[in-house]
Amino acid sequence: MLDVIGSIKNLNDTAARHFLHIKNQHDFIRIWAIQFEIAYTDFRVIQMALQLAGKMELLKKFTKRYQAVYEFEYAFAKGGLTGFNQEFGTKIAEYGAAQQKLADVLDEIKRESPPEPENDLL
Repeated sequence: MLDVIGSIKNLNDTAARHFLHIKNQHDFIRIWAIQFEIAYTDFRVIQMALQLAGKMELLKKFTKRYQAVYEFEYAFAKGGLTGFNQEFGTKIAEYGAAQQKLADVLDEIKRESPPEPENDLL
C-alpha cells in the first residue's frame, strides 16, 4: 500500500481538533477552513491508496466514517458556529462518536501499512 502515514496523522489530528473547537463553541477562524481543505485532500489520498491496494471493504468503511464527520464539519465551514448550532447544536454527542469512529478506522488503516522510519516524516 502507498505510504499514507502522514495523511492518516493529519486527518486524525485535524478531525479531533475540529471536534473540540466546535464542542467548545469557538468561532470560525480562517485557519480552520484551511485545515478542513487539507484534511479533505488527505482523505482523498487515503482513499486512493486503499483502492490501489484492493482493500475495498476498508475503503467503504473509511469513506462512510469520514462522510459522517464531514457533514458536521461542513455545516461549520458553511455557516460558522451559528449555522452549525442551528443544524447540529443538539448532536454534539453524535459528532463526537463519529469523530471517534473515524479515528478507529484510521488506526486500522495505519496497521495495514506499517510505517518505515524513513517515511514517517509528518
